[in-house]
Amino acid sequence: MGAPPLPRPLLGERASHDATCRAFVKLAAEVGQATSGHHNRNYVLPLTEGMARLVGREAGTSVTVRIRRPDALPVVIRTWQNEAEILDAVRGALPHAPECLVKQDGFAIHSFVEGVPLSSVCGNGKPVDTLLIQALAGLLAQMAHVRRGALPALPTVWPCNDMDSQGFLQTLVHLADRQIRRPNRGSFGGLFAALGIPENTLAELAGRVPAMARRPYSLLHADLHRDNVIVSYAGDPPLICVDWELATYGDPLHDLATHLVRMRYPADQWAEVVDAWAGAMQEIRPAAVNGLARDLRHYLAFERAQSVFPDVMRAARSLEESFTQTSLDEATAEVRRALEAAAEPLRLTKVPREGEIRRALFRWLVSRMNGDISGRAWIAKAFEWRPDRRVPERPDFPPAAVREALLAEGAAPADRVFKGTAHLNTVVTVPGVDSPVVVRRKLPDVCRRERGFLSEHAVLRAIEESATDVAAPRVLALGETLQSDTIAFHTYVGPRDVGRFPSHPVQGLLPHEADSLVDQLCALTRVRYEQVDPTAGEGRFHCWLRDQLIALVGDLPKESQQLARHLGLPDADRLRLILSRHELSERKPALLHGDLNPWNLVRRDDHLALTIIDWEMAVVGDPLYDLVRHMHLTPTRPEIRDRMFRRWESRLPAEYTHDWRTDWQVYRWLEIVRSAYVDLDRIVTGASLDAPNVRRAVDSYAVTLATATASLGLPTRSTANPYLARAFA
Repeated sequence: MGAPPLPRPLLGERASHDATCRAFVKLAAEVGQATSGHHNRNYVLPLTEGMARLVGREAGTSVTVRIRRPDALPVVIRTWQNEAEILDAVRGALPHAPECLVKQDGFAIHSFVEGVPLSSVCGNGKPVDTLLIQALAGLLAQMAHVRRGALPALPTVWPCNDMDSQGFLQTLVHLADRQIRRPNRGSFGGLFAALGIPENTLAELAGRVPAMARRPYSLLHADLHRDNVIVSYAGDPPLICVDWELATYGDPLHDLATHLVRMRYPADQWAEVVDAWAGAMQEIRPAAVNGLARDLRHYLAFERAQSVFPDVMRAARSLEESFTQTSLDEATAEVRRALEAAAEPLRLTKVPREGEIRRALFRWLVSRMNGDISGRAWIAKAFEWRPDRRVPERPDFPPAAVREALLAEGAAPADRVFKGTAHLNTVVTVPGVDSPVVVRRKLPDVCRRERGFLSEHAVLRAIEESATDVAAPRVLALGETLQSDTIAFHTYVGPRDVGRFPSHPVQGLLPHEADSLVDQLCALTRVRYEQVDPTAGEGRFHCWLRDQLIALVGDLPKESQQLARHLGLPDADRLRLILSRHELSERKPALLHGDLNPWNLVRRDDHLALTIIDWEMAVVGDPLYDLVRHMHLTPTRPEIRDRMFRRWESRLPAEYTHDWRTDWQVYRWLEIVRSAYVDLDRIVTGASLDAPNVRRAVDSYAVTLATATASLGLPTRSTANPYLARAFA
């Protein structure tokens, strides 16, 4: 700890003291022994004569100068802003902790702790000696001796009851959202969205915090990892804690959980650490171990959940410092590790694969560089664009606009990034283009059981050229990057204020919206479908649709087929026999959207009421099918259903509508059966569960299964299968 303190001299002029401090800090940065953390740069050097007089120490005594990193991201939860006040409070219980000698804006000077960081003698992942584990457990337990009255005032959001474990963990989750996610939303929100981390994920986690055993609050270090543990030279005490700026006051299990995760113990040492902590805490504050076996997992889950945000941000920021293929691969691996750790507590439905993560990081970096990729040939090459000549270049969207849109994509905020089942859609503003643009990037490795048959760009072009009253996006450009990412650029059809989230009729259509949708479906009969599918319109659409469903069932993975049989769903051959009992009338074909779920309908403020998006499932067939499939995918009250059928029949010639009253129930039955298989496969494989329409479908799977088996004339079997825990919870 250095020499004992000497009497402090008179302070004299404050300006003179400030100048002395600034000169010493400058000297530290020039000649001090440097170490660097995420939040501070630390320099160890001996006190000069002038500085020694100022702090009341002998000249030559070593001190640590801590200089706040101006580029440090807000990636931690801070209960208190002044580390000096925390150090003053802990010295009574932990007298060997560092003392803050000077605290000014941007830097602090601490007494130097003699010893070496544990990380220098026992790196991350290596086993820690049993005696050191016991000493660490003792350190954590000793913090219970610090009285609350000695600590700085707690924030007003703190639980009123000092034994409310559930309230404390909920407070931590809310603080992580407020202090970590939200401040970084502008720079990283779009990246989080592209990686499949929803905006409300921490708010939902707070709502899931369960009731826990009551434990008395105490001071917590909250960041006790190997760099912050000093192995003393003298051995008395053997270990000393440093870096107290993240200390907090609450449930001691939180300190144990952060310590377990951040110390990077080998998995086989965790039980030893927990036992040592419980033994040490039992001697000092027995009530602190209440519910240990049951509740520790909740704090571990929180630590992994909140860590995904700083880990992703630090990995992305590392690329700004050094961007090579190696650094990109390392950052990708770190992000993947963080997402996998957070997947269960945050209920992330799918962790992106390395290729998708790598592309998201690359786009983010290029946007930060504002396209300045000069001197980096391989990066420039990866950013090149190859247009698809099937979509002619538009005068209002030249190649320069494509480049600007790609640059803006990586910088888009979270509320402009929409991840669907097959595409990542990003709304951007492009200089020189009158309205916002959607960058529609096809996701890699998408498992989509229901096939698309027509090219979306050809369908949208046919609609545009038909000049009918169908509200759909326009295709501005289509092509690939040299990374083989297929990208389309569409006009944006959301609110004029792009900062306002698009509204979808997820609870069903309003009467005027139902009228508009029917009118647009009728208008589709006037689109020349021959230019998108010259072989279509040959009749027997129902038979084709039935065969597609049978083929889908036959192509399901083995695991999905086995579970389907267990639940009483027939295999493909038996399904063919059952479905072949029904025949439908032939109606004149038309262009169909094919997937009119509510998230593919965007509300608008004019007479059209709705814009129809995502035309990848478009097909040519019976117009009745589009209407019935919409009613299956969207909550539809009986009066709205009747209204839509009446309007649809009255607006179209009989060649499109005859016999619909007997046939619509067959289409509805077919869609229920289809959902029973498709949604079951999604539960088994986890495919597309982050899309809201899929999430709602699997959440109601119990009803879907019962309805499907009943309509097939089959009994419903037991659903006690672990795959269905998610759907039947």
